[in-house]
Amino acid sequence: MSRVPDVGNPWLDAGIVAYSTMGAEWRPADFITESFPGQFRNWFYALLALSTMMSDGKEPPFKTLLGFATVKDQYGHDMHKTAGNSIEFVSAADKGGITKDPKGKDVPFSAIGADVMRWLYCRQSPAQNLLFGPEPADEVRSRFIFKLWNTYAFFCNCAPGDKFDPSVPAMPVKDRPDIDRWILSGLQGLVKTARESFEKYDVMSFALAAERFIDDDLSNWYVRRVKPRLNSKLLDLNAVGLRDKYAAYHTLYSVLTTLCKLLAPCVPFITETMWQNLTGEPEALAPGGSKTPGAHASGSPESVHLCDYPVADETLIDEKLNREMETLRDVITLGGAARNAAKIKTRQPLSELIVRVKTDEEAASLPGFEQLIRDELNVKKVTVLPPSAATLLTATAKINKKTAAAKLGPKLKEAEAELAKRNATELAEALRAGPVEIAGVALEAGDITVEYSAAKAGYAGAVDNRGREAVLATTITDELKLEGLARDIIRTVNQARKDAGLNVADTIELFLGSDAEPLKNAIASQREYISAETQAHKWAMNSVGEGAFTSDAKVDGHALRIEFKK
Repeated sequence: MSRVPDVGNPWLDAGIVAYSTMGAEWRPADFITESFPGQFRNWFYALLALSTMMSDGKEPPFKTLLGFATVKDQYGHDMHKTAGNSIEFVSAADKGGITKDPKGKDVPFSAIGADVMRWLYCRQSPAQNLLFGPEPADEVRSRFIFKLWNTYAFFCNCAPGDKFDPSVPAMPVKDRPDIDRWILSGLQGLVKTARESFEKYDVMSFALAAERFIDDDLSNWYVRRVKPRLNSKLLDLNAVGLRDKYAAYHTLYSVLTTLCKLLAPCVPFITETMWQNLTGEPEALAPGGSKTPGAHASGSPESVHLCDYPVADETLIDEKLNREMETLRDVITLGGAARNAAKIKTRQPLSELIVRVKTDEEAASLPGFEQLIRDELNVKKVTVLPPSAATLLTATAKINKKTAAAKLGPKLKEAEAELAKRNATELAEALRAGPVEIAGVALEAGDITVEYSAAKAGYAGAVDNRGREAVLATTITDELKLEGLARDIIRTVNQARKDAGLNVADTIELFLGSDAEPLKNAIASQREYISAETQAHKWAMNSVGEGAFTSDAKVDGHALRIEFKK
């Protein structure tokens, strides 16, 4: 080696690269980023100074610059080898290892995985330090990776049994059920968010939007609502049922393959595994979601990383349907709050739900979703009242002294007296819009406690933050009680199916035995319903016999014997 005599600052060398090496066609750079506190500014300053000198100040060296915070351990402390809290990449990605808590205690961890780490970085605001370790990784894995994989695995478990072929022409989207059109509309919104976010180098906004879509819309709503369509037996379906079932398959397939392409830059490994399985020949689709090598369906790129990035199909975006579905989900949440107020579990059917909405548009749209509301809230009847209808709940208001006493000071008793004269329902409405003046003092929603009770005996209800009201009939007849027990039995049998390792599509021969009269009556009166919900194609009168999976459970405090086999 020989030393070059004239050596300047190495940052000057880095700053001149665009002029000395890369050629004019590479100037200005679209994007530069670096984070190494105490050093990165030298490079940025060198770029600015040298580009100014070389172009007489006419050409910027870069278009976009991102400087970001640093990575700390999961407790917010700097990582150091000497402290024992640093985590090497190989340990995090593949092997697992041991880190330490602030007191120096060993904290073992399993392999976090490259995709989980990448998503941790992608969803993080670059202006804030990233807390890295097994606990943040577990949270991301649960919130995002598992939700994505479980949705994909659900599709893979159902589709092979029905011989679903994505290459067969699908039902036009305009003819599909509302919930199919809604999820595809939301998917196009996510595609738009992805493109806008990546073009602004704002990966966090896309990552958080993807989490909300996969968790709230896809997993917790769409998949849960289409399970009955995909679990139904082909032989039992008429022509309309078959069309609806395959519409659901095509819809979910489109969502999953689009998500693979959207997420591939952030989580390249899980999306490639999903892509390989989903785009393989239909007969090779693997139940459980595991990768199946083999020929690819006609027209599908060999790898998700060879696909063009998705472009939103504006014709699939339906803003009116999006609003209607948002209202529907709000009402279902409100109905759940009414159940909580009544202290009645969701599995217990009730006779009626009455909802008073806030706009005429809501009053017009909700009746079209009556069956879905009935299914979600387990009620026999749904009545939707317009805003002009009488209120369903009586409100009472009182000062929340924990927050308001300090604000009111000596005016506390005056405020209580004034509050007693105010219309509590109108007051609650005003508080939703902002602070309200009581005894000359501006009080916020948290300063005044508004409690509600049903205006009609035998009902319990709740109000949401937009002023919608919902009440549920709380009287439980003998018939409703038996149906509620049947739902508890179904939940118990399906848990036993999971414990036995059965797939969703597996049918069983089932025996249910109990000495308790309520359970015997529920099994006898609800046998057809129990069969449909547990995939029981055959009933045994005494015992399933040899090779059965058995379980002894409790339902509503009564013993239940479960036996079944495929």
